Amino acid sequence: MRNIATMAQRELGAYFLSPIAYAVNAMFLFTAGLAFSLGTFRPGGEASLRMLFDFWILLILVFVLPMLTMRLISEELRSGTIETLLTAPITETEVVLGKFFGAFLFYVILLVTLLLYPIILSIYGDVDLLLLICNYIGLLLVGALFVSVGLFFSTLTKHQIIAVLFSLALLALMTFAFHALSLQVEGWPRTVMQQLSIRAHFHDFVRGMLDFNHVVFFLSTTAFFLFAAVKLLEVRRWR
Repeated sequence: MRNIATMAQRELGAYFLSPIAYAVNAMFLFTAGLAFSLGTFRPGGEASLRMLFDFWILLILVFVLPMLTMRLISEELRSGTIETLLTAPITETEVVLGKFFGAFLFYVILLVTLLLYPIILSIYGDVDLLLLICNYIGLLLVGALFVSVGLFFSTLTKHQIIAVLFSLALLALMTFAFHALSLQVEGWPRTVMQQLSIRAHFHDFVRGMLDFNHVVFFLSTTAFFLFAAVKLLEVRRWR
């Protein structure tokens, strides 16, 4: 546990020293602010966060989180420090979990900045606190899954751009393509597409419904990609 905490602290500190992280952070804040202003303050529209959380934030995260996670293992592979890391008294599981929690904590910091928007809305009317909490639980689960996918592809290659592209492609497929396909088919293919669609599982959180099945989907899928990343590191150790 101490090794995981040390690794997470190291990775979190690296984000605050990385110009790329600040650039990605700025992009996140700008695009989220633009989506909030265009989706919420429309003439005759509903002043709520539904549009921001139901579509735009997922689209933003599909692009932002792969860029935040691309260097986690890829940089170690490129620089050759992975050999030193794997010969240290730390297991592959501790490396993966430490890097995962470091990136996830930075993501949580990004989510905190989104609290500015319900504060602004509270000036014009009441904000449903329980709905907001449910939205944030969903965003935490989505973020954990996205970070684990990015970490997996970062473990797969030493080229950060390739890690970004593969992560973005898979997340876009799971978030939007499967959702769109589920609306075009009927029967069991539709059921399968809905079960694989991140947006379909996240939608109920936006509506204020905390469904245990959705929680299980996010946690189990996150665990799968973390497990796969650990196995890839184990293969690299014994090459």
